[in-house]
Amino acid sequence: MTDTPPHSPAPSGKQMLSEQVHAHLRDAIMRGGFAPGDALKPQDLAREQGVSLAVTREALVRLVGEGLADRLPNRGFAVPSFSDRRWQEIAEARRTIEPVVLRMSVERGDVDWEARVRAAHHRLARTPAFVPEEGEYYTAAWAEAHRIFHRTLLEGCGNLALLDTFDRLWTASELTRRWSAHRDPDRDGAKEHHMLEEAALARDADTAAAVLVRHLTLTAAALSDDPGRAG
Repeated sequence: MTDTPPHSPAPSGKQMLSEQVHAHLRDAIMRGGFAPGDALKPQDLAREQGVSLAVTREALVRLVGEGLADRLPNRGFAVPSFSDRRWQEIAEARRTIEPVVLRMSVERGDVDWEARVRAAHHRLARTPAFVPEEGEYYTAAWAEAHRIFHRTLLEGCGNLALLDTFDRLWTASELTRRWSAHRDPDRDGAKEHHMLEEAALARDADTAAAVLVRHLTLTAAALSDDPGRAG
C-alpha cells in the first residue's frame, strides 16, 4: 500500500478574505491611493471591502510586518510618513552594504553570472515601468524585473547570508522606491541600470560600486528633500 503524502489544509474563508483585503490595501498603498501619513481606519476599510473587522485587522497587521503600515499607540493604523527616520536608516544601510557585496560579486562572479546579469538587464530594459494612462508608476512586472536585476548583480558574491540581508532591505525599501518615482518622474533610471550592468560586466569594481552608491542616493534624496521632513 502506497502512503499518501499529507496535504496542506485548505485555507479558511477568513484567511482567503484576509488575503484579498491585504492584496487590495497593499496595491492601493503602492499605487499612491493612500498618501504618506494617511490613517488606515479598520472600521471604514471593513465597511468598504464588505468584510469583518477581524479580517481587516489581520490584513493590516500583515502590512505592518511588511513595513507598509504603522500601528499607532491608540491601536489604529496609518501609512508611514515621509518624516519617518527609518527610510534614511534603510537607505544608509543599503549604501553601506550593497556596494561592498557588488565588489565581491564583480571579483568572484563566473561566466554564468555574467550571462544572468545580461539577461536580467535585458528583461528589465524591455519591461514597461509606467502605465501613463492609468497614472501608475512601477508596474508589477517591472518591479519584479527590477528586483531580479539588482539581486543578480550581487549573486556573484556567493554569500547567502549577504544575499539574505539584501532581500530584507529590498523589501523594507519598496515603498520608498514608489514614492521616489512619483516625486522624481524625470529621473533616467534606465541609464543608471545600463551603467551598472556595463561596469559590472567590465569587471570594474570601483565604477560599479560608485554607480550603485549614486543610484541608491538619488532614490533616498527624493524623499529627504520633502519640506515637511524632520531634520
